[in-house]
Amino acid sequence: MLPGKLEILYEDEYIIAINKPPKMLVIQDRFNKLEENLHDILAKLYSEIYTLHRLDKETSGVIIFAKDSLTHKELSIQFEKHKVQKTYHLLVKGLPKENVGVINLPIGKKNAHENIMVIDRKNGKPSITNYKVLKKFKQYTLIEAMPLTGRTHQIRVHFKAIGLPLAVDKLYSNNEKIFLSDIKPKFTPSVKGEKPLMERLTLHAYSIEFIHSNTKQKMRIVAEHFKDFRSLLRNLEKYGN
Repeated sequence: MLPGKLEILYEDEYIIAINKPPKMLVIQDRFNKLEENLHDILAKLYSEIYTLHRLDKETSGVIIFAKDSLTHKELSIQFEKHKVQKTYHLLVKGLPKENVGVINLPIGKKNAHENIMVIDRKNGKPSITNYKVLKKFKQYTLIEAMPLTGRTHQIRVHFKAIGLPLAVDKLYSNNEKIFLSDIKPKFTPSVKGEKPLMERLTLHAYSIEFIHSNTKQKMRIVAEHFKDFRSLLRNLEKYGN
């Protein structure tokens, strides 16, 4: 039985899929080994558990783990061959000109000392992201993105490159929080100050599609938005049009 804060989206004897909460690590942090992470929580409950892919700490959404080495090996091959389709929902600042598009820009490290990625047309690795607009607001846009490659911070870097940074992204957009006063005209915060609607990446891993290693059936697992993301979208629907 998982802790109450963790939602199991799917489970059988071979895999388990979790709706990862925001601000939770997937694997152990090499600098802070005491910080709670999803892999270690599962490792205490299952005799074997294997990480198949990762999400940034602040990114919420669907993530799957294998329960045995053979399943891990077979599903890892699907990831390596880009046979796994991952779909993300993201809220960006700005309005795209096109409702459907493809971002094909190579990504590389800014330098050897920082985990910051940039568009690098000379030495970067090929990186492709398909996307479509789900909803346009006055200043923001809800987008569905389907990365065809799996580069570090790919979605964040790609959308920044086309002038549509995530609405909240401390690293790539300098926007640390989003408040109701950002979207509601003439809103006046109380004297106690204003609590942010969201203070983590406006990025959610919405679904994942793959072939089950044992049954050979096509699987699609969906993770609904977390409370903070839902609340932000409700306020945008109400005040941000």
